[in-house]
Amino acid sequence: MDMKVDVLLGLQWGDEGKGKVVDVLTPGYDVVARFQGGPNAGHTLAFNGEKYILRSIPSGIFQGEKINIIGNGVVLDPLLFKEESEGLARSGHDISRRLYISKKAHLILPAHRVLDAAYEAAKGHGRIGTTGKGIGPAYTDKVGRNGLRVGDLFHDFDGKYAEIKGRHETILRGLNCECDIAEQEAAWLDALEYLKKFQIIDSEHCINRLLAEGKSILAEGAQGTMLDVDFGSYPFVTSSNTVCAGCCTGLGIAPRRIGEVYGIFKAYCTRVGSGPFPTELTDAAGRMLCERGNEFGSVTGRRRRCGWIDLVALKYAVMINGVTQLIMMKSDVLDPFETIRACVAYRMEGGRETTDFPFDISATEVTPVYVELPGWQTDMSGVKSESEFPVAFGAYIAFLEAELGVPVRIVSVGSDREQTIVRYAE
Repeated sequence: MDMKVDVLLGLQWGDEGKGKVVDVLTPGYDVVARFQGGPNAGHTLAFNGEKYILRSIPSGIFQGEKINIIGNGVVLDPLLFKEESEGLARSGHDISRRLYISKKAHLILPAHRVLDAAYEAAKGHGRIGTTGKGIGPAYTDKVGRNGLRVGDLFHDFDGKYAEIKGRHETILRGLNCECDIAEQEAAWLDALEYLKKFQIIDSEHCINRLLAEGKSILAEGAQGTMLDVDFGSYPFVTSSNTVCAGCCTGLGIAPRRIGEVYGIFKAYCTRVGSGPFPTELTDAAGRMLCERGNEFGSVTGRRRRCGWIDLVALKYAVMINGVTQLIMMKSDVLDPFETIRACVAYRMEGGRETTDFPFDISATEVTPVYVELPGWQTDMSGVKSESEFPVAFGAYIAFLEAELGVPVRIVSVGSDREQTIVRYAE
């Protein structure tokens, strides 16, 4: 059997609810693998009255004996990984036997956080709004061929680390940034010893062997398409490829191995940090979306900016990723609205309208063109099946499917695992 890797990724600016969906889909898979990103992306899962936030560990960790893999495309902070893993162990989830870590995943070093803050401060008004977790500098070192990988723990680690540390100290002096990281470094080195307790593997060989054995694999992305370093709202993006193609390089699988591509989006739109956001609402409607959706970062606690759904950006994300099935999250957040707006085009400078996502979406370049749809004004949090959907909500889904050209297979009407409705059962 020619097994495929199904991919699950966000189609907006991140925070779409990928963690919950991975948790819901996992029963149908043998393996869940994370293919990019760092611990700035918090995937929130809620079930059995408990809430869990995962930053680096794949979201399939709560499902029985599933194998979970941190792929080579991820950057891993040993300190935060240790904290996350120990927290799960305290809650009764021992992950040591079921979690594999790629030797080729790059490490976030103690100085990377300091560099992150220094680079951001140097940008002044043009700052990106990073989480300050050191992820950008870690990817910079990776691309600049100066990084340290998990596998280096077993290959002249001390020498390699000393060389990189010296380089970082030189850069920081050039930025007039003097700081003592000795205490953080000691904790980081201790966390490296903890990391060695896990199964550190040649993940590309492992994943392809599992496919050859007929195992089913779900690949989990972090952040969202509009934060992709190539196709997102550059430079206000993350430092990795969040799109489907990133799964191939982030796990070591061939393009022909990609199967279904699940694209997740909210029924509205959010963005955290700086950068252009054409449909952003700064009025009462925006505040209502934020409050009803509890739109605060699961890792940083930062308030997310909220707005109406942007179908120009969403169509672009569907195209770039080759999405085969859509998953709509937080539909219930729109329950009280009498009228719902959807952006279907951008009006550019000079009055020209376009449905193609442009090179620049800054506020001076783009004005959203909206259509209005009737709201359903019904509490959907208790809905258990599609037959219970309000008529106006069914019409909203049909409108989105017609605009995007892809079926909406799953609809979420709340944060709990049980508040998930599968429409097109396989």
